[in-house]
Amino acid sequence: MSLTLVIGNKNYSSWSLRPWLFLKYHDIVFEEIRIPLYREDSKPKLLSYSPAGKVPTLLDGDINVWDSLAILEYLAERFPQTQGWPENIAERARARSLAAEMHSGFTALRSNCGMNCRRTPASKQLPDAVYADIERIGQIWQQCRQQHSAKGPWLFGQFSIVDAMFAPVALRFYSYQLATNPEAQTYINTVLENPAVKAWIDAGKLETEVIAAFE
Repeated sequence: MSLTLVIGNKNYSSWSLRPWLFLKYHDIVFEEIRIPLYREDSKPKLLSYSPAGKVPTLLDGDINVWDSLAILEYLAERFPQTQGWPENIAERARARSLAAEMHSGFTALRSNCGMNCRRTPASKQLPDAVYADIERIGQIWQQCRQQHSAKGPWLFGQFSIVDAMFAPVALRFYSYQLATNPEAQTYINTVLENPAVKAWIDAGKLETEVIAAFE
């Protein structure tokens, strides 16, 4: 069975980036369908692939999986060689907790610092709630890197689902020049230097669609 990943604009769609990066990192072959968002015909097109009418959506034969975290969980089961979660049960529990925290939290950061690959990196005035999110994220990255740096450059050493979840956040930290601690900055650099992330950013910069709400 061949895989198809339905995504939105690469310049803006952070949720689309998450499973796309996981697939690319592990050299899993898939077809990509890109549907520009916030157009009159966007919703009907999305609904033809997903009952939720949102991106991303993964199609695997007759199997339809939507929502970034659900897709990542599915891919980890479908391709066990990817080792989507750490092997150690305690580390796996923490990684799952952090991925879930990213999935449901940090709304102030997401609302005020939308992903925008074309944005010239620069800081801007932000509400206090955003700085609370920045502090918490920096703490997460710092603690993970301090505990797992001997095993590799990612949050738990080896690339995992939690890195796919946090990758768009690292892009936001760069685009909005958000100050953080040295360990967190090193992690941001790891994300930005990844070839798949670079390819996504380059593709995003070439897109011509403009969504005013995210500019």
